[in-house]
Amino acid sequence: MRNIKKIMFAAMCAVLCVSTIDAQFASWVGQASETEASDAHSIYRQALKVDDWDVAYANWKKAYELAPAADGKRDYHWIDGAKIYVHKFKNESDAAKKEEYKTMIHKLYGDAVEAYKTRAIKPTKCGDDDACYEKKIGYVLSRQAFDMFYSLNEPYSKNLETYDKALEKAGNDIEYTFFDPVSAMVVYQYEKEKLTKEQVLGYFQKMEDIANYNLENNSKLGAYYDQAWKSAKAKFGAIETEIFDCDYFKPTYEKMYNDNPDDMDQLKNIIGLLKKRNCDPSDAFLQELEGKWKTYAAKENAKMKAEFEANNPAILAKKMYDSGDFNGAINKYNDAINAETDPSKKAGYMFSKASIQFRKLKKYGDARTTAREAAKLRPNWGRPFMLIGDMYATSARNCGDAWNQRLAILAAIDKYNYAKSIDPEVAEEASKKVGKYAGSMPSQEDGFMQGFKKGDKTKVGCWIGETVTIRYN
Repeated sequence: MRNIKKIMFAAMCAVLCVSTIDAQFASWVGQASETEASDAHSIYRQALKVDDWDVAYANWKKAYELAPAADGKRDYHWIDGAKIYVHKFKNESDAAKKEEYKTMIHKLYGDAVEAYKTRAIKPTKCGDDDACYEKKIGYVLSRQAFDMFYSLNEPYSKNLETYDKALEKAGNDIEYTFFDPVSAMVVYQYEKEKLTKEQVLGYFQKMEDIANYNLENNSKLGAYYDQAWKSAKAKFGAIETEIFDCDYFKPTYEKMYNDNPDDMDQLKNIIGLLKKRNCDPSDAFLQELEGKWKTYAAKENAKMKAEFEANNPAILAKKMYDSGDFNGAINKYNDAINAETDPSKKAGYMFSKASIQFRKLKKYGDARTTAREAAKLRPNWGRPFMLIGDMYATSARNCGDAWNQRLAILAAIDKYNYAKSIDPEVAEEASKKVGKYAGSMPSQEDGFMQGFKKGDKTKVGCWIGETVTIRYN
């Protein structure tokens, strides 16, 4: 009789446990409450987009309680729920409440992981692909670890354990947001003697491999992985002399080279890596590779230089300028301008041409025309107007009587101020030049003698021909 009771109790327990699990991962599909759950889902999702947290929470709670697994194909109710509770956690001052919210956040992430493990949710793109589900689990764990670091202030050891699990599951597909927190925690744990050198190197190499993989294979997000890793990698600067050494990395690089000794791009990369790892310049392997690279590079550089100069008249223009052949330089810049289709590059060539016309050949009118053409090709570029300002200031002494000379200074200052107004990069230089020439502006006495008052407009004489507004120093 006692055995029969035990069997009946076990059976009842099994039924209750299954029912609990089913409820925990239930979807709304085919349920009487499907419309109610689906509507609540749509409302809270929209509310999250506009940061309406109260509406989002109320409707998320309804959708979550009716159908934790939503339509059975996505993890939104767990992941979004964690997001909502993180918001609550950040805005709560009561310690007990914060602990309650933290517990709920971890539960939601844990349930999402379990749902993927048990296939309680089946994303359409995963089908029966086990690897796809593993990556989904890695995604959930990386989100959990991210919140642990930036919001929940969890112990680093516990946080790193979660990231370790995420890396194990997601591999190269882990989100690039993991680089910064993991780097910070690894360096800190090493400094506190809670991680060994070998463990730190393991994390470093794993992160670098993931960044490189995505840069090469992830056309959509590769650049984000690269930038995120570059920023995070800087954190290792505090311990790099203690961690990285030549002997640790050299066997790997020797194998890379021996596997493909004629790959010059790889050879160059290995040289850079050996130097980065502080290998001694007298190291035989490094010297062998550098000698081989220098021979190859010298030939390639000579070939490329000849081809580049032949097809790039701007290079020859610069050479002629350096040799003092200014007219020849202008002719080559004209060739470069005519051949160039990129407006910005063409503007650069025109500016160089204008500078030669002004500073070397003293052809002020031609130089101004060329500078204006350059400015039209590259909007909000102050440099051409700075050059025109220099032309006016330089030629002011030769611009008629003392009154006209001071008007020429006003024209120059106008150009400096205009350059500063459109281009922050020249603002400091422009301000200095305005200050330099301010003392050469007309005096009020000069204006009175000429019959002008402040605010009148008049035309500058000589070649300048600009209209300026009268103001005094």
